[in-house]
Amino acid sequence: MFRITRRAAAIAAAALLLPVSVQALPVATADPAPGGARITNIEKVNDRWDKVTVYSPAMNKEIVNDVHKAPGAGAPTFYLLPGIDGGDNLDPGGSWAPGSKSWFGMTDIAGFFANKNVNVVSPLGGQFSWYTNWVNDPGKQYQTYMTQELPPLINAQYKANGRNAVGGLSSTGGTAVDYAVQAPGVYRAVGSYSGLLNPADNPSQVSMTLMGGGVSADNMWGPGGGPLWIAHDPSKNVEKLRGVAIYAAASATGDVGEVDRLPQNFGGNFSGGFIERIVAESTRVFADNAAAAGIPVTYVVRPNGSHTWGLFESEMQESWNTTIGPALGG
Repeated sequence: MFRITRRAAAIAAAALLLPVSVQALPVATADPAPGGARITNIEKVNDRWDKVTVYSPAMNKEIVNDVHKAPGAGAPTFYLLPGIDGGDNLDPGGSWAPGSKSWFGMTDIAGFFANKNVNVVSPLGGQFSWYTNWVNDPGKQYQTYMTQELPPLINAQYKANGRNAVGGLSSTGGTAVDYAVQAPGVYRAVGSYSGLLNPADNPSQVSMTLMGGGVSADNMWGPGGGPLWIAHDPSKNVEKLRGVAIYAAASATGDVGEVDRLPQNFGGNFSGGFIERIVAESTRVFADNAAAAGIPVTYVVRPNGSHTWGLFESEMQESWNTTIGPALGG
């Protein structure tokens, strides 16, 4: 579950993964964030694209983050979480460079945000972490990283205005929404792109996904369906999202469509379609619970799309135009 087929990903990446050269830059940053998080290196890919390495005290390791810089100071910041693979190719026989099966490698970040005054930041790594805090793995404390350590550093380094939004795809779609539950005020807008928004009701699906990486979901939030699962379930915490701009989308059918950007005569993306139907039902449950509580959600049911990067990119762009951009003043 929540895996993109190698063939589909390769096709989607073919026109986007171009060789780039990077130039290490001297690091002249503002003071470290509270707790000792700090920028340790910046590599310049081009005039608008930096690769920023951050030391995370919570996990005692360095994390590389792609940053598409706003054209001017005083801009908001839009964070995009990677999928279950952390931006790397997990399928055997693939030839992607590390970190290239990611938002900056698989979608046209530079083109879409070229004329938009916003910093776009996407962390790399964190395979099979759900991008949350694990109770039994100190090396997986990504909620702390994304809500406490990284944003202050980005705000200082790029002279951002402190208005933040976050979106996630597939396994991290629900996590992006959960950040607004767990850390009120950090993210004023959230987006779920074909994400699982009721994990407490689907512990077996989460467990199977994490088993693909050889890890146990019990080490994440404890036994499936327990108190921590409920605490991290957006569908069961909609009241805590009051005042947050929310976008949630999925394809109801899971059928292959033009949005997937697959070649003609590709056929059915059966595994992707199966996953998409699961997350579509999950998204519906979340939207229904939010509506019952009077929480506004931009809820979009796509007519087709089979859990591919083409679908995720289209959902992300739509979220910016309808929900996230307006919430950030973009």
